[in-house]
Amino acid sequence: MTQVQDRTSTVPEAGNGPVERFFKIRERGSSISREIRGGFTTFFAMAYTVLLIPLMLSQATDINGTHLNLAEMTTATALAAGLTTVLMGLIGNVPLALAAGLAVVPVVAYQAAPHMTWPEAMGLVVLMGIIICVISATGLRTLIINAIPLVMKNAIGVGIGMFIAIVGLVSAGVVGHGGASGPPVTLGVEGHLSGWPVVVFAFSLLLMLVLFIRKVPGAILISIIVSTIFAIIINKVFTVPASAWGMAVPKVPSSWVSAPHFGAVGHFNLFGGFSHGSAVTAIVVLFTLVLTGFFDAVGTVFGVCDEAGLVDKDGQMPGMGKVLTMEGAAQVIGGLTGGSGATVYVESATGVGEGSRTGLSSVVTGGLFALAIFLTPIAGVVPIQAAAPALVLVGALMMTQARKIDWSDLEIAIPAFVTIAMMPFTYSITNGVGAGLMAYTIIKVALGKFKEIHWLVWVVSAVFVAYFAVDGIELLFK
Repeated sequence: MTQVQDRTSTVPEAGNGPVERFFKIRERGSSISREIRGGFTTFFAMAYTVLLIPLMLSQATDINGTHLNLAEMTTATALAAGLTTVLMGLIGNVPLALAAGLAVVPVVAYQAAPHMTWPEAMGLVVLMGIIICVISATGLRTLIINAIPLVMKNAIGVGIGMFIAIVGLVSAGVVGHGGASGPPVTLGVEGHLSGWPVVVFAFSLLLMLVLFIRKVPGAILISIIVSTIFAIIINKVFTVPASAWGMAVPKVPSSWVSAPHFGAVGHFNLFGGFSHGSAVTAIVVLFTLVLTGFFDAVGTVFGVCDEAGLVDKDGQMPGMGKVLTMEGAAQVIGGLTGGSGATVYVESATGVGEGSRTGLSSVVTGGLFALAIFLTPIAGVVPIQAAAPALVLVGALMMTQARKIDWSDLEIAIPAFVTIAMMPFTYSITNGVGAGLMAYTIIKVALGKFKEIHWLVWVVSAVFVAYFAVDGIELLFK
C-alpha cells in the first residue's frame, strides 16, 4: 500500500460536495477547512515576495540604464503569483504555490538585463518557460537530469545561494567596493558601516533569524513589516538623505490602496535579446535560466509533495509530469506579465504543515495574491534594507546543499568549488555554471574518463568556451 493510501485511512468526516470531489479532498485525508487554513498559511509565508521581488528588479538597470517601475513590478509580481498558483491548484491539484523565483530573478536582473533591454530579458524568460514545458511534457526531463552530474547540480544550488546573499548585502550597503586603490570588496560602502539604513538592515536580519530559527510562521514577512515600521520611525525622527535608502524611502504613503499598474504586462520581446547583444551571451543566459528554474522546481515539487503524502514508497508521484509542465507554463506567464518567471516555492511546505493536501489550498493562496495587486503603495514604503535580509537567509538555506558534495574527492570538489566561488566573486551565475562545467570536463579528460562525460555536457562546455571567448570571437568577425 502506498504512502498516499495509508494516509487516507484517517479521512475526516465531511460531506461529498462538488468541491471535495473535484480536489479529491476526502480521498487525501483532508477537509475544506484544513485546505483554507493551509492556503492562508502559505500566503503569509510567501507574501514577502510581493515586496522583495519588485525591489530586486527595480534596483537593476538594463543596457540602456533603464530602471523598472516599482509599482508596475509589484502589480506584475502579485498578478503572476496569483494566476499561476490558482492554475497549479486547478490543473495540478497539489498544494504548491508559485511566485517569481529568487534564483531566477538575479539572472534576469544581473545577467540578462545588462546585455539587453528589459522587454528582451523578459522574452528570454518566456522562452525559458516554453523550453521547460517541452522538456517536461516530452520526457526529456530525465535525459537532462541524468546529463548534468549530481555534484554540479548541488554546487550550482550552493553558488546561487552565495550569489543571492551577496546581492542582498550589496543592495543594503553592507558590502561595498574599495575603489581603484582599495580591495575588491569592503565592509560598508566606504570601508566601514555607517548610517541608519545599515542599522535597519542589522535589526531586520537579527529579527528574521530569531523568528525563523524559532519556526514562527511567516517569519520573513513579519520581519520585513516590523523592520519597515522601524525604518519609518527612524526616517521621521532623524535626518536621513533619501538617497541613502535607495529606490524606496520609508515613509507613510498618502494612500495604502491604489488601482493596479499594468504597465509591465505584455512588454516582452521574444527574440530581441539574440540580436540586440551577443547571440552567444543570450544563448548562455537562456541556458542558465532553464537550468536554474528547472532543477530548482524538481527538488521543491518532490520535497513538498512527499511531505504532503503524494509520493509513493517507490518515489513516484502520480501526475508529476503535469505538475512540472504547469510549472513551466508559470515561467511563461511570469515573463508575459513582465515580473520574471514564476516557480514553485518551498514555503508551500508551511501550508502542508497546516494540513494542505490538495489544490484547493493553492486556489486560496492564489486568490490572496490576486488581492495584493491593489496594495501597490505598500511596496514603495519598504526600503531594501528591510527586505534584503531575506536574500541572506535564503542564501544560507541554499548553502546547506554543500553537505551533499564529497569534498575529499578532488575531481568532484574542484569543479564544485569553481562553480560556487565564481558566482559571488564575479557577480554572475552564468560564469559560475560555465566555469564549473568546463572544469569538470577538463578534469575528466585529464584522467582519461571520457565515458563519464555525457554528450550533452560536451555540448554545454563548448557553448561556455564560446561564451568566455565572446569578445575575441566578435573581434574576429569585425
